[in-house]
This record gives sequence, C-alpha cells and structure tokens, in this order.
Amino acid sequence: MSAISSSKPYRVGRSRTGLGLFATKPIRKGAKIVRYFGPLLDSRKKKDDAIENKYLFELNGRWTIDGSVRKNIARYINHACKPNAESDVKPRKRKVVIRAIKNISPGEEINYDYGTDYFKAYLKPIGCKCDACEKKRKKKRAEARAERLRLKARAEKKAEKKAERKALKKAEKRAARAQEKLGQQLKQKLNGKVVAANPNGRPLNGQLPNGHARSSTAASRLAAARPKVPIRLGTIATAVDIDQQASA
Repeated sequence: MSAISSSKPYRVGRSRTGLGLFATKPIRKGAKIVRYFGPLLDSRKKKDDAIENKYLFELNGRWTIDGSVRKNIARYINHACKPNAESDVKPRKRKVVIRAIKNISPGEEINYDYGTDYFKAYLKPIGCKCDACEKKRKKKRAEARAERLRLKARAEKKAEKKAERKALKKAEKRAARAQEKLGQQLKQKLNGKVVAANPNGRPLNGQLPNGHARSSTAASRLAAARPKVPIRLGTIATAVDIDQQASA
C-alpha cells in the first residue's frame, strides 16, 4: 500500500470489519474526501466482463471501475447503513468521488452506503457490521432478553399461585378431616351415656336427674328442714291438718 500524504484528511486504520479509512482532520459537510479510481472495464469485452471482485464500482450498464488496485485508497472505505459520506457518481466523466454528507470529526471512520445489490450479494449473508446494524442487533438482543425475563417471571408467578392453591386445598382437607374426627369423638361420647331426667327437675326413684343417688347427708338435711307435726291420738292427721300445723 502506498504511503498517504500527511496533507490528506484521512488514514488507513484498523476497523471492526478489518481495515477502514479514518479522518485525521475535520471534514466539512459537502467536502470532497477521496476519488474512487482504477482501470475501466468494458462489459462489451468478454475479458473485462469476466473479472469478478468485491471492488467493482459500476458506473452504468457498460462501464465499471475496478477499484481493487492498491493505489485506490477509497477501497478501504467500509459500508454503513447510516453513513457520513456518499459516492458522487459521474458516468459521463467515468469518475466517482466520495463526499462528506455530514461534518466528520478527526478519528471518526469514513463510510458510505454500497447500495442494495452489493449489500444483498456480499453483506447480508455474513451480516452487516456497521454501527447502525450493530445497534439494531444490540437492541433486538436486549428486547429478546427482556422478553425471556418477562416470560420467566410470568411462569414463576403462575407456579407460585398454583402452589398456593394446592397448599390451600391441602389445608382445607386437613381441617375437614380434623372436624370429622372431632365429630366422631363427640358422637362416641354421647352414645356411651344415657341421660335420664324428670321434666320438673325432681328426683326419680331417689335419684337426681343426672342418674346419681341422693347422698345420706343431703337426705338428713332435708329431713331436719321438715316441720315436726304432732299426731293426735284417736285421729288421723290429714294433709290439710299437717299443713296448718306447719304454718302455725
């Protein structure tokens, strides 16, 4: 590769795709940067038409510039979908000039759009590596990652709700079994006892309503509380007489 004069506003340097052309001085919008040149190929000639390489710049249906020569510094300019330069094609003069379409700062890589045909033939199969496409891919990767995280969180939330419903059903079953067991225990206790009670609450056959016999102490207290009624000789005390004497 021929040396580049220090007066030129560009230099060849390492790029993301290999070698590229970088600005060494500020380049104003509309300024001519470099000419794309090389041998002219005539498509009417079989010899010229048979030449194939990635540096062919088609001027029109007949003429093509073979930019593969080492002196053609413009061949180091890489493609970009959002470029800062463009190719100014002049078919009548059989000339191509690369011009800035933006202000380019020192150290910034110079690039232009190679066109749809070149993109489909050479760049699309391997993937365009320009900044714009890299940003798109980065954005898509971030969106895909966010979508995976969203789906993962959704699945975890769904699984958590399912586990909660399962735990609730299990707790309800345990409570139902405990309630059923308690009911059976109460039923067994009730079936093991016979409760006999007088509707008036009085003892039946010398027993209390709970079925137990009256104690001797309670019987003696009841007898002491009764009034002693004198019985006249030769008469039979009636219930009325006993009540009257008791009240006197």
